[in-house]
Amino acid sequence: MYVAVKGGERAIENAHRLLAHERRGDRDVPELSLPQISEQLTLGVDRVMTEGSLYDRELAALAIKQARGDMIEAIFLVRAFRATLPRFGATEPVDTGAMQVRRRISSTFKDIPGGQILGPTFDYTHRLLDPQLADGFLPETPATGEASSAATPRVTDILGRDGLIEPSPASDADTPVGDLTREPLSFPADRDLRLQNLARADEGFLLALGYSSQRGYGRNHPFAGEIRFGEVEVGFFAEDAGFAVPLGSIELTECQMVNQFKGSATEAPCFTRGYGLAFGQSERKTMSMALVDRTLRARELGEEVKAPAQDEEFVMSHSDNVQATGFVEHLKLPHYVDFQSELGLLRKLRKEFAEAAEAPSEMKEAAE
Repeated sequence: MYVAVKGGERAIENAHRLLAHERRGDRDVPELSLPQISEQLTLGVDRVMTEGSLYDRELAALAIKQARGDMIEAIFLVRAFRATLPRFGATEPVDTGAMQVRRRISSTFKDIPGGQILGPTFDYTHRLLDPQLADGFLPETPATGEASSAATPRVTDILGRDGLIEPSPASDADTPVGDLTREPLSFPADRDLRLQNLARADEGFLLALGYSSQRGYGRNHPFAGEIRFGEVEVGFFAEDAGFAVPLGSIELTECQMVNQFKGSATEAPCFTRGYGLAFGQSERKTMSMALVDRTLRARELGEEVKAPAQDEEFVMSHSDNVQATGFVEHLKLPHYVDFQSELGLLRKLRKEFAEAAEAPSEMKEAAE
């Protein structure tokens, strides 16, 4: 606490009241409801849930409303709330292969088992402002059909059957999984911690790093093997029952990147993997995550590490937007004593510099 600041408590209380006033806006405009945010700002809600590490659409919508649309502040609010919740255990790993797919595309094969499913996407829009939306426009109901029962195997599994891609890491139920929400980050980090870090990481930061790796600042020559979005069932192992009990379903986006690998003296050339997974429809986030996941595997694959996106400590230590925000925004707090110390030191150094500059002139005059 900065006890030297006078009258700060009253000013802060009034700042809170002013913030609430500004948040509400014009009283003649109807107040924004949580269902409106949850149902119509879905992608923003998905991002807050993903980077806040809490799947709860209503709480994410509340955080967005409270934060006045500031996504990082909303993520901070969700994380703070999450820290107060008790933990009863861990759910079973979700099976994205059994996903009820709403969208599924691959840029590696045109005809894939289960087909390409465009689903809801901005990919084919013209990016022109639609003035109809300003007048409460109701879109026409999309054409629907019966859900397909056709299997939708992952593209990486198809490549794996021919041995053209590295095998997926085998899961071991006895191997403990790290938890960044409870344990401090340390290096070197295993891939489970790296993926956790990337899932919670700022989307814009990952996007920039992934883009840099594509432009040559890292060995990344990827293909979007598959991006799928839909619902997966979540189960929890009940010890009393002796089997996993379904808790419900959640929406997830999964991205599998297929990357080139020239091989080594002991490894035959094959494709390698980059992986991304996030809550809701978060395609840009999962694609960026998959790109950076692959670049961070440079040492594991015997590649030279020479780009920021390949540096584990650089990426993982600077990707968290809540931590970054705290470190940047603390500069707004009073630093009066520190600055006066720096100011005094600077004046002393300038005085010594001026005296040193005058000394040769005086010696020259004396010599003459």
